[in-house]
Amino acid sequence: MSPEDDDYYGPDSLSPSVVDGDTGVAAPLPSVEDDDRDAPAPRSTSALSEAEVAAKIRSLEERLDEMISRADVSQPSAPAPPPSRQAPKSVAPEPDTTVFDTARELLSTEFYLRKWGRLGMRNRSEEVDDFGKDPVYEKKVEPFFDFLYERYFRVECEGIGGIPAEGRCLLVANHSGTLPYDGMMIKTAVKREHPQHRDVRWLAEDFLFHFPFLGSFTNRIGAVRACQENAERLLEQESLTAVFPEGVKGIGKLFTKRYQLQRFGRGGFIKLALRTRSPIIPVAVIGAEETNPMLLRIEYLSHVMGIPYIPVTPTFPLLGPLGLIPLPTKWKIIFGAPVAFDYGAEAADDEMLVGRLAEEIRGEIQAMLDRAVKQRASVWLG
Repeated sequence: MSPEDDDYYGPDSLSPSVVDGDTGVAAPLPSVEDDDRDAPAPRSTSALSEAEVAAKIRSLEERLDEMISRADVSQPSAPAPPPSRQAPKSVAPEPDTTVFDTARELLSTEFYLRKWGRLGMRNRSEEVDDFGKDPVYEKKVEPFFDFLYERYFRVECEGIGGIPAEGRCLLVANHSGTLPYDGMMIKTAVKREHPQHRDVRWLAEDFLFHFPFLGSFTNRIGAVRACQENAERLLEQESLTAVFPEGVKGIGKLFTKRYQLQRFGRGGFIKLALRTRSPIIPVAVIGAEETNPMLLRIEYLSHVMGIPYIPVTPTFPLLGPLGLIPLPTKWKIIFGAPVAFDYGAEAADDEMLVGRLAEEIRGEIQAMLDRAVKQRASVWLG
């Protein structure tokens, strides 16, 4: 078969470009006029069988697949679809971060303060007033204070009839005892002995509220953080309010200075009485000084614990927490005659008048203490 024949390039042959893998158009057939008719015609090397053609096609497909796969790897991966709202996927926290965070939290004092605070606030009722008093909780612990009042301290009251049956009134008392039980006992005395069984709200020192359980406990039974604003609000609500002008200096007295009144500050209770037009009733508490007689007061590093001092008594810290249990001394609470001032609210700005009136009240309470201590035959029996 010569090149001039039509079947020279038949269906069983491919052009060289296709055999080599080129998918472009096949090269044009050689022209007869351009060839030397005397030269021998070259024999085509592209004549292949069907099996060889199929193999070539499979080879091309494999090469295309490899090229596509390489292109997919080089391309950035498409963003993952958002998780279904029906079943959100939970992402596990990093183990190292979780362990260290948990360890730091357990080793910190704030963790235990929060736990103790929640313990003191548990079972709080829905009847809490503006200052945090919980009447339901107070009813639960009332038998305990009745036991202290009647059986343990065996409190006697004198002059309780001078407390008005209603309306605002300011009870001004001496502060005594390493642990301030006097506010609770004054409250219990009025509740039990007064004809109208009036409720007493007393102002407690600020450091008590730094203790999570003790602070919430005293707050829930009626104590209020001591400040002028809280006292004015109580009196404006016609409450019977007890204050301790000695403050921390009163409960921090050494045993050698028992029943010796400390300075009454700057007469804040007098200003309070003048501004709110409230009568004052002097109150003397006898017996509390001996419940935890303080022999020494340690003030070094006490601020770390949030307290003004660390007391040293015959039983504390020798016996640990048991050393804070008060001794069963005999108590007596004396309520003096009401004192009313007619100077007007503007007199609260007169520092000289305020100081003089404060000293008069202080002298009255000191005289009541001196008489009662002199008449007392025994610390334990009264």
